[in-house]
Amino acid sequence: MSTHPPPTTQYGPPGGPSGPRAGFWPRLAAAFIDGIVMVVVPVVVIIIGAVSGSRGLLVLGYVLAFVFWIGYEVYFHGGPTGQTLGKRAMQIRVVDFATGGPIGYGRAFLRFIGRWISGIFCYLGYLWMLWDKEKQCWHDKMANDVVVPVHAYPIR
Repeated sequence: MSTHPPPTTQYGPPGGPSGPRAGFWPRLAAAFIDGIVMVVVPVVVIIIGAVSGSRGLLVLGYVLAFVFWIGYEVYFHGGPTGQTLGKRAMQIRVVDFATGGPIGYGRAFLRFIGRWISGIFCYLGYLWMLWDKEKQCWHDKMANDVVVPVHAYPIR
């Protein structure tokens, strides 16, 4: 029998993400914070459009809101930290289920699309984590990621 420890992955605990997961309340708080961040810029444009009576600025505000939302989610979740500003405030992050590393921008976009699907059926996809053994929502399963506490999976 060997007394050597098992090999570790590049990120997180040995053998990939098998440690603790982020709970429902920290994830909800992070989503709330991100919602506030994503509303500020587009709402300013929408208000200016409404006050000036310009339908073009009003439409631009809605388009800007949607584009900003996609960019925000994909850039931060797909980046090396896997954290939006809300997740950073709550000390949680998104990591690859198999390696514990970043998920990349392609899978972050897939995760974004999955969030829509998670919300379609009365938010059942978001609540799924309450009884899933890996605490994954539907969008986590689609992108093959998990949301974990930073203390268990430090950012390298």
